[in-house]
Amino acid sequence: QVHLVESGGGLVQPGGSLRLSCAASGSIFSINVMGWYRRAPGKQRELVATITSDGRTNYADSVKGRFTISRDNDKNREYLQMNSLKPEDTAVYYCNAKVMGSTSTPGRYIDLEVWGQGTLVTVSS
Repeated sequence: QVHLVESGGGLVQPGGSLRLSCAASGSIFSINVMGWYRRAPGKQRELVATITSDGRTNYADSVKGRFTISRDNDKNREYLQMNSLKPEDTAVYYCNAKVMGSTSTPGRYIDLEVWGQGTLVTVSS
């Protein structure tokens, strides 16, 4: 019903920059929260950043001052601008959204948590 697709991952050198994007599509009434998570090799999945529909943001301490999350509500997209990348940022990055999905019944919605397929970011010289 609702799908998220990430793009923008790739190989960058330490100190470089990369911008990830996530597009939400499907039967969406509203997107309350969008965020980015990542899973580094040998580690648990961790929060990177989240952003609410009214623009409030939250960042992991490890990325504060380097990463910026943003969203375009009209386009159902979110972005993650990553600057000053470090080797420890290497991970699969996942888009996440808390969505109110529309249904075939007018005025009725379903609460969904949706994940993208992930995009690999590799920071290496």
